[in-house]
Amino acid sequence: MTMHLIGPWMSTTGKKKGKFKWQSADQKRKAAELEESWQKIVQKHASVAERSKATVCKTVQPQVQILSDVPIRSTRHIPSKDSGTVGAVTIKQTPMYTGDKILGIGTMHKSNAVPIFSDDEAKDISKMRRN
Repeated sequence: MTMHLIGPWMSTTGKKKGKFKWQSADQKRKAAELEESWQKIVQKHASVAERSKATVCKTVQPQVQILSDVPIRSTRHIPSKDSGTVGAVTIKQTPMYTGDKILGIGTMHKSNAVPIFSDDEAKDISKMRRN
């Protein structure tokens, strides 16, 4: 989807909206209570997350590998295993139809290959008719 096909009502660069206006004072009070309870839950879980993060950072030590400890191969060349076969693999032969039911292959709409079983079908395909 490209932006030039969408109308101007989908723009995010338009006017900024003003303050949200509550329908009643009761709804405003309920929303404030809900927001306050949500902030308490966020603070409670944030403190647990901070504590667990601090303990993880203290217990996990970075692993440093010294380059002199890296094992080095003792042999320079490992020979390939000989499976006993000699020569290359042969190319797969292309499949060919050897029966006598199909007379040929015709082309219908949009380069669609269609098998032709009779002379009538060949005539229909030449006239661009479908069965």
